[in-house]
Amino acid sequence: MKRSAKAVWKGTVKDGYGVLTTQSTTLNDTQYSFKSRFEEGVGTNPEELLAAAHAGCFTMKTSALLTEAGYIPESLETDCKISFVDGKIALSELTLTAKVPAISEDDFQKIANDAKDNCPVSQAFSFDKSLTATLLS
Repeated sequence: MKRSAKAVWKGTVKDGYGVLTTQSTTLNDTQYSFKSRFEEGVGTNPEELLAAAHAGCFTMKTSALLTEAGYIPESLETDCKISFVDGKIALSELTLTAKVPAISEDDFQKIANDAKDNCPVSQAFSFDKSLTATLLS
């Protein structure tokens, strides 16, 4: 399986702008720019897209591992923050809030950490990853 996206950029890095289009067209000429990346401009940026990819992949992996262990997750909500420091992506911070009936705290934490370490997006990232996982009753 292969997935694709295309970026088009016009102009200088500070004054120019670009658009991103994904194969599915979920992003379709979606704007990005210096301002949307480093300030508060309109549009997306690479770090936001990495955060979405990591949150989505981690959450699906958590669901798969819970299901394999015999649990049926009622809800899994993941927030992901990507830190861009000194010109490098330095950290992905995952925060999971979950409702999973009949699971112990220990089993939940073990499964969540397994997902953090082994989801395909986590494995693709060489920078640090952290996880805060909260099990709601």
